[in-house]
Amino acid sequence: MDVKRRNFLTGRRSAPPPPRPPWSVDEETFVRDCTRCGDCISRCPTGILMSGDGGFPQVSFQVDGCTLCGECGEVCLPGVIRPQDDRKPWPWVAEVADQCLSLNQVVCRTCSEQCDAGAIRFRLQLGGMATPEIDTELCTGCGTCLAPCPSQSIRLAPLSRSPKVQP
Repeated sequence: MDVKRRNFLTGRRSAPPPPRPPWSVDEETFVRDCTRCGDCISRCPTGILMSGDGGFPQVSFQVDGCTLCGECGEVCLPGVIRPQDDRKPWPWVAEVADQCLSLNQVVCRTCSEQCDAGAIRFRLQLGGMATPEIDTELCTGCGTCLAPCPSQSIRLAPLSRSPKVQP
């Protein structure tokens, strides 16, 4: 199935591809080789994998984050989800938006409490509130910090940009 052609025929503008499972191959290869069997979806212990457009698996961080267990890659027979390796699981990292409670003088550290990788920490400011900082080297892009954020201030940004992400 050609997703670009399908989007053209249905009148959709070219949108970025939906987030795929961790350690997935590039989007073109994914769409070409994925059989849409659903094995990865049924095997996901956190339930973040779901059937998306065209029946292809995609990630939704609305309820939980990824534990990076690698079970989806273990059951992927076509090999579009690779077993865990030394690569980062996703090409994105967490980013803090301006509506963050801590950036607006309200004490909140929910995101850092959820981050098992320890990528989010709060730096004390002289005469001010502690502000969140994200270590892009430690951030796995697992999305665990997204759902619990009370102001929905965390988003995932491509590794190549993200001015609010700090090393």
